[in-house]
Amino acid sequence: MSVTNDRVDVLVIGSGAAGAAATKRLADKGVQVVCLEQGDWRKPSDYPSSGSDYEGQMQRAQFSFSPNDRKRPEDYPVVSVGQNPPDIEMANGVGGTTVHWNAQFLRLHASDFRVKTLDGQARDWPIRYEDLAPYYEANELEMGVSGLAGDPANPGSKSFPLPPLPGARTARIFAKAFNQLGWHWWLFALGFLSRPYDGRPACDFNAQGWYGCGAAARASTDVTYWPKALRKGAILRTRARVREITVDPKGRASGAVYYDTQGKLREQLARVVVLCANGIGTPRILLNSKSKLFPDGLANSSGLVGRGLMLHVGQGAYGISPECIDDYLHSGHTGLYSQQFYETDARNNFVRGYTLLVGGGAGPLATALETNVPWGADHHREMRRRFPHVIRAGVIAEDLPEEGNRVELDSTLKDSDGIPAPRVVYSFSENTRRLLQRGAQAARELLQAAGATDIHEGEPYPWTSHFMGTARMGIDPKHSVVNAWHQAHDAPNLFVVDGSSFVTAGAVGPTPTIGALALRCADAIWARRQEWT
Repeated sequence: MSVTNDRVDVLVIGSGAAGAAATKRLADKGVQVVCLEQGDWRKPSDYPSSGSDYEGQMQRAQFSFSPNDRKRPEDYPVVSVGQNPPDIEMANGVGGTTVHWNAQFLRLHASDFRVKTLDGQARDWPIRYEDLAPYYEANELEMGVSGLAGDPANPGSKSFPLPPLPGARTARIFAKAFNQLGWHWWLFALGFLSRPYDGRPACDFNAQGWYGCGAAARASTDVTYWPKALRKGAILRTRARVREITVDPKGRASGAVYYDTQGKLREQLARVVVLCANGIGTPRILLNSKSKLFPDGLANSSGLVGRGLMLHVGQGAYGISPECIDDYLHSGHTGLYSQQFYETDARNNFVRGYTLLVGGGAGPLATALETNVPWGADHHREMRRRFPHVIRAGVIAEDLPEEGNRVELDSTLKDSDGIPAPRVVYSFSENTRRLLQRGAQAARELLQAAGATDIHEGEPYPWTSHFMGTARMGIDPKHSVVNAWHQAHDAPNLFVVDGSSFVTAGAVGPTPTIGALALRCADAIWARRQEWT
């Protein structure tokens, strides 16, 4: 094994929403930072977004969001089991999963940080919304967010860096339906540029799907944080797959062992290690970092590394609108959401709540597959009736931590470098099932109010790319892995910040919160810099 002679100030593992933000924040302060990323930079050709065969291309394995389907050298397999095993979606490369997230910038609510106090479930975060608010705003400025401020139901910014993008056709349809029902609604703040910003071009609305605005116009960290971090002197090593974090005789993190591009084993030494490998990859590395001092894995004296996995849960419904819905042609147009049912309601038989999401159908291929258009004589008639007329409503619902839901190391499966693969075990809780039943009812009511016919409910499902809670924050080392500053209780110069450090999940996507937490974590490392020299 080759050991890098230079002992850097900070070693960051992972270049996604957390790793990029932490690296850039520290580099701005003059800290010597090296980041190890197991994937590589993505090329424009890696983003299918235009042409009549767009939907067909997205069905190909090389463009899949699942590492189990892509099977690129930088991917690792993930075993998924349990009563409700999730399909795993993640991107392994510069920018992490921000390269294909939906770029919706919603914040956690103040109540999300106090679930134990308010509802007697889970645990309270060791921080409050007010502690994170300035970091939410800083992250929005770095990423470039287009939105309309002032939503009374969501504790968002007083202003966003950019004005909102054009509204989708379904926004008008559902706004009327929400008003008819007397329910809250608001325009999404999106990480797509409505105007040129920070050296990046505005959304060109030139194509379809996830990448239709153009890769440089969407808020992925490879085009936002990383160019600035590299200009500040940060070093990013791609195709560097970390096997384990090493420790010195005192139990402090000393660096990381990784496989380089040629498959050679190397070690990078550091005064501080920051682990940002997502809610599956982070516990995988910690559990694989075994030593005499940490026989059950690094930072795992509580036994909680990998435990308490939260994924968010969803259920949706679709119907046929009499209006022509061409939103699938206008990637980047803004949709609506509702947080009418976000908070706990004592009248329900469950705690916490959900965010309602609405939108139109996709292209012809997705419409045919989703709505089971029959083959034969009626095929074209049914396609004309359904396409492009599909509208949909669904929920992203709170998923409370259950220690039985977990990430562990698989006993047999390994990646291409021989590192044990992670094994995800997941099942819905009873609270989750009750919550989803009510969410599905709300989705149906909303579609009816929107004038939809032929309404069909989908099956409940676990969210496939929101991995949270597997190295959670807390004050008590017996009940948490890291403290309020993401500092490991067992190893004071090891920090863990990404979705794994969430205490509860809320009912919004985790990426904006991950970025905010990473900026705050970086400030904590800087404030304690005298301890690391």
